[in-house]
Amino acid sequence: MQITLSINGEQKPLDVDPRTTLLDALRNHLDMTGSKKGCDHGQCGACTVLVNDRRINACLALAVMHEGDEITTIEGMGQPGNLSPLQKSFVKHDGYQCGYCTPGQIVSAKGMIGEIEAGWPSYVSDSLQDAPTLTGEELKERMSGNLCRCSAYQGICNAITEAAPDEGLTKKEAAE
Repeated sequence: MQITLSINGEQKPLDVDPRTTLLDALRNHLDMTGSKKGCDHGQCGACTVLVNDRRINACLALAVMHEGDEITTIEGMGQPGNLSPLQKSFVKHDGYQCGYCTPGQIVSAKGMIGEIEAGWPSYVSDSLQDAPTLTGEELKERMSGNLCRCSAYQGICNAITEAAPDEGLTKKEAAE
């Protein structure tokens, strides 16, 4: 099936089996290996990408479902020598350890910051009407879909908290 995906601002024509996941299309057809194949069941978050600024598990989505959408992968967030604020902060706070989950963590953090900025409540938000803020509890709840097997969670939390204002978050409280 012929499709064209918009990835990191570039149009990418593909000829894929309609059953091809977005993750496999990225990794196997486009050689974009930043998004990792972890559990392949949507449980670890290593494959997280943004679709129209919303985070999804690319292993659970079919590529053909996203023709016309704007897809952002870790490759679209920064490059060596020109890292995004989140990428710089992950390096600074040693939030990457083995690095396998890091792309998904960074992309998910970018999406999470957008969700808070848009006022979306989470399970731990105090109110469904009031705008949430980036507290430690909010951060941990919202990032709970991304697992780090090295347990670098404190470094990851510190990195996200520090970079959030540079990534566009204006509604911030001191994270715990």
